[in-house]
Amino acid sequence: MNTLNNQPPGTHRGFTLIEMTLVIAILLALVTASTYFANNVGDWRRGKLANEALNEVYAAQRSYLADNPRTRVADLTDAQVIPYLPMSDGAYPTVLDLDGNTLDYDITVSPPVLMSGGIPYDPSGADDDSLWDVGK
Repeated sequence: MNTLNNQPPGTHRGFTLIEMTLVIAILLALVTASTYFANNVGDWRRGKLANEALNEVYAAQRSYLADNPRTRVADLTDAQVIPYLPMSDGAYPTVLDLDGNTLDYDITVSPPVLMSGGIPYDPSGADDDSLWDVGK
């Protein structure tokens, strides 16, 4: 007598095709969602790196203006501000936009802003969220 198999002959326990298809669909949805969120985290990271670089330039700008209080912000030049950068190698920190293009700095406004083709660059949509800007 076989006490381990109490099922009638011809019936087998296992996964049906529908159950397997459902599991695969859920796994694909999870992979797709994680890929989407990973891309967003990468964009956020670039925005935070831009914020850090802008804060360095802003600190240099304020330091120069503290040493030269008669200079107007609108009259600042790169040659005046770059020596005040904390980690100066003779240039501003490099910042890339979301497409990988190098952005420029506008130091003639306070706080400075990133520029792309002469237009302020801030894909986050807010000018005080510390992404692509100095923040509050």
